[in-house]
Amino acid sequence: MRDSAGAIGRVYAEMVVRKDGFVMKSHHCHPYYELFTVETGGCRFLIEDEMFDLRPGDFILIPPNILHYTRYLFGESRRCSIFFRAEDLDEATAEEMPGGTDFFSEPRLFQTPEATRGEFFALLARMFRENRIGDALSGKMLRAMLQELLLMCARECDFMSEVPENIHTTDKRIVSAAKFISRHYAEEITTEDVAKAVGFSPNYLSRRFKEACGLGVHGYISFIRLRHAAMELIETDDTITDIALRCGFSDSNYFKDAFKLAYGVTPREYRKESVEKSVLL
Repeated sequence: MRDSAGAIGRVYAEMVVRKDGFVMKSHHCHPYYELFTVETGGCRFLIEDEMFDLRPGDFILIPPNILHYTRYLFGESRRCSIFFRAEDLDEATAEEMPGGTDFFSEPRLFQTPEATRGEFFALLARMFRENRIGDALSGKMLRAMLQELLLMCARECDFMSEVPENIHTTDKRIVSAAKFISRHYAEEITTEDVAKAVGFSPNYLSRRFKEACGLGVHGYISFIRLRHAAMELIETDDTITDIALRCGFSDSNYFKDAFKLAYGVTPREYRKESVEKSVLL
């Protein structure tokens, strides 16, 4: 599906069944969009500094280069992903989404109505079949079906700017811990600091946090720091060392290694690729 640089050449459709308790090796990102939904079962989805419990019919749009992580806590789950590039979007289709083309600039959460949910999964099933065919026409067929899927979403789905209680994780203490980390990621915070803020012992917090989102407290702190560092690499001309220090990394070499593990490229390469893309646009 991807070349050596992690890019894709057309729309791809993927359906995977995950067993209860399946854990991803680490958070990750990719240089293309992902439209993720759950057909059966459910999963816990970590994106940016928010955690969501997804159930059948819930969609998340993940823009390029956004760190995310999934954990399967609610029994066996069938999850579906559509991967696509900006050039796979028709401008007329993009304009029909809430907010127009800006819709694709940040993560979005939306739900399919139960009455029409079968139509959505029937279309997704067609996309999976076309993906398996993989002939000379499959790229064009999948691109056309992507437009159809997005237009169905624009017409039928409930788009959430504020996530309701039945979608957001119910573990409020863990959410509080995550928000504390998001506010203080640039400081020299430890598990002990976070535990004190939410009224848990460090060991208990570590266990609860890992159970809730699949990452330990230390891993989540790194997750948030890397996300902010990636934004600063694009938005500022500051040195990589300065950005690393400002985002809470005390060692620039450790930052470079952690960044490459998460994003697949070095901070310097990431900045260079982002600049080149902005020039093309």
